[in-house]
Amino acid sequence: MAWALKLPLADEVIESGLVQDFDASLSGIGQELGAGAYSMSDVLALPIFKQEESSLPPDNENKILPFQYVLCAATSPAVKLHDETLTYLNQGQSYEIRMLDNRKLGELPEINGKLVKSIFRVVFHDRRLQYTEHQQLEGWRWNRPGDRILDIDIPMSVGIIDPRANPTQLNTVEFLWDPAKRTSVFIQVHCISTEFTMRKHGGEKGVPFRVQIDTFKENENGEYTEHLHSASCQIKVFKPKGADRKQKTDREKMEKRTPHEKEKYQPSYETTILTECSPWPEITYVNNSPSPGFNSSHSSFSLGEGNGSPNHQPEPPPPVTDVSLKLNVIQNLLPTTTPQEAQQWLHRNRFSTFTRLFTNFSGADLLKLTRDDVIQICGPADGIRLFNALKGRMVRPRLTIYVCQESLHLREQQQQQQKREDGDSNGTFFVYHAIYLEELTAVELTEKIAQLFSISPRQISQIYKQGPTGIHVLISDEMIQNFQEEACFILDTMKAETNDSYHIILK
Repeated sequence: MAWALKLPLADEVIESGLVQDFDASLSGIGQELGAGAYSMSDVLALPIFKQEESSLPPDNENKILPFQYVLCAATSPAVKLHDETLTYLNQGQSYEIRMLDNRKLGELPEINGKLVKSIFRVVFHDRRLQYTEHQQLEGWRWNRPGDRILDIDIPMSVGIIDPRANPTQLNTVEFLWDPAKRTSVFIQVHCISTEFTMRKHGGEKGVPFRVQIDTFKENENGEYTEHLHSASCQIKVFKPKGADRKQKTDREKMEKRTPHEKEKYQPSYETTILTECSPWPEITYVNNSPSPGFNSSHSSFSLGEGNGSPNHQPEPPPPVTDVSLKLNVIQNLLPTTTPQEAQQWLHRNRFSTFTRLFTNFSGADLLKLTRDDVIQICGPADGIRLFNALKGRMVRPRLTIYVCQESLHLREQQQQQQKREDGDSNGTFFVYHAIYLEELTAVELTEKIAQLFSISPRQISQIYKQGPTGIHVLISDEMIQNFQEEACFILDTMKAETNDSYHIILK
């Protein structure tokens, strides 16, 4: 960093000589007084040298920024002089950014009475993460399906028009606003800085982000592509209330420092002023044409299921011409299902929120997912529902019993005995029917047995269970509730006194 002494001398030669003499005197300080007495950084931190780079005359002194953006959050007091300010934010909390018109009279008259577009982004501050931004955001999307990194708090914002959030760009929002009117936008950042650290063992230092605002005006075709101004600031995002604790910790650390050490640090300001920067290089973000899934409402976003994030309405699936294929897609997902058919299946089974996550998944890919995989991708509630739908699981009955008619049972025993007498060693097997019970009541069992015999339930007078010594015990709800799972019974019928009715005996 270049340092200049503004000496009140007109003669440049004298000034240059004084600076050289002064530099020469500084070079010997450490040697004369010992290596531990002073350092060059301490010398440069003296009050007479505290000239910030931003206070030096710019290349163009007449340049006035057309807009100014102010984030209503305090800066950290633990930032050294000449370093960029750092602001701590809480995850999911709404923070106001004031959009101020800073133009002089007669400046940029072409936007008078017109709207401008501002695009907000949360991007990485570290260049290492900037190179892998796409992979980092895709990984975050995988771990947090249905969530967004950046949102606008619509009810609290003032003066914004046509707010939009592209579902494929989780870290970007945009809106129109009139510079002549009061405009304040409240933003929410849902990712935290430690989510993108290399090692996650607890206590790690989170990565810094940048909040960047790019503003554009309309061109001759009515598209907002002509750049006006860009500004950004550095932030770190903590879990709820974590930013307040971090700010308090920094303040307490600064209070323990000596006055000499405090002079090396910036004071904490109540608000954060975004500083001018280069526009974001991705031109696709400033396309004025409506993106798929954008919400064109001027007042609010559409709300998706299960969260309050701005979300798009799912696109209707393409029509299926083959009726047999359509029925097949609705009911079951097969390994031979194509990715397009899998998308239709997700739509029809109320999983539209996750269609973009499974864009390239075929039926075989989806069926290979384990229960833990699906829960991790979709969350517990939707994950269990999707896993059951993929496996075609029916609701498990509360009780299953197996029954066989006594007449058939006896006939098969006689046939088996006859074969043994004839020297045929081939055994026979008995055919049982499964009865599934949900309510575990005698009425339900009566209906199931009547259905098995293809008779009316009214034709069954009573149901008994054969007990010890051959006694007949009347079946009750409580007895059914104490049946063992998958118990086997032989059904015997006995003519009742009433015409066309029977007693059923479970043996």
